[in-house]
Amino acid sequence: MSAPQTPEDWAQYTFDLPDQLIAQQPLMRRDEARLMRVARGNGSVIGSEPSWRVRDLPRILREGDLLVMNQTRVLRARLRGRKITGGAAEALILRPEEQQPGYRALVRTNGRLREGLEFIFEGRGQSLPARITTLHPEDGVTLEFEGGLSPYEVGEAPLPPYIRRSSPDAQDEERYQTVYATTPGAVAAPTAGLHFTPDLLTRLDHAGIDRAHVVLHVGLGTFRPLRPEDLARDRLHQEWFDLPESTATAIDRTRSRGGRVIAVGTTSTRVLETQATGPGQVTPGQGYTDLFLHPGRPPQVVDGLLTNFHLPGSSLLMLVASLIGRDALLEAYRQAIESHYRFYSYGDAMLIL
Repeated sequence: MSAPQTPEDWAQYTFDLPDQLIAQQPLMRRDEARLMRVARGNGSVIGSEPSWRVRDLPRILREGDLLVMNQTRVLRARLRGRKITGGAAEALILRPEEQQPGYRALVRTNGRLREGLEFIFEGRGQSLPARITTLHPEDGVTLEFEGGLSPYEVGEAPLPPYIRRSSPDAQDEERYQTVYATTPGAVAAPTAGLHFTPDLLTRLDHAGIDRAHVVLHVGLGTFRPLRPEDLARDRLHQEWFDLPESTATAIDRTRSRGGRVIAVGTTSTRVLETQATGPGQVTPGQGYTDLFLHPGRPPQVVDGLLTNFHLPGSSLLMLVASLIGRDALLEAYRQAIESHYRFYSYGDAMLIL
């Protein structure tokens, strides 16, 4: 199957999802999420054990397999406040600016955004003045903050808009973060990793299933729909990544003993495939990736993928289709909807092997 080239092509990656299947709360235990198993060879759903859960990974995977996990840590990147002139305002802090003071941000408020517009953001018992210094046609604005505080000191967990509540609660502060997150920089969680618990990681160790880590800071592209120019360029938004020497060595070791490399999430997949040097091989490195994986550009390194269920028409959906094809993917999603799997960040998972 060739790469999607037009909006009509990417419209074929759509499905109708009942609102009640969009998970609004995390399960009581992270690893209790249901697990749909899909065969990579033909994309068929493996239905012999309909009650699989993520907690069953130690008996599904094989000794010598390698799980590659994204260690990015989600920042408290959503700010709430008001304009100095009145009216509520919200900001999502995307990243610090590199060439000028301030932070790149998406701002939502009534009225037109303009340079010089001033705000007061409040949270955690503190107030933070800010103003817009630059408008960027495609990527939000630059906000400069006063008073010596970091915006993350007054921010909150940046829950995605399909989780419908006015603000995160104490549970979100814990659960919209993987238990192994170490490197701050993301504005959205690598959601496949949300299913792991310390106990599950220990049981994987005991089963002889290895782990390695990468970092990819999830950024603006998570919130921005695919655009025709993305399809025309066959590239996506840029996100910063790091693939350390230790992970490249772990992949070589896994290959030498016949094990499988299984990415935990689309973000880990994107890092591994960015650094692919040939079938099954990677080189360490860090930088920015704009890699766009789809059925016309299948993975070279990843043998399997643990992933959540994604939004219609998204680049993440196309990445999953790069392993099994669009038709098989949409059939698996049809079965997931029919079987009432839970979708998106706090939802259930799919394992492609």
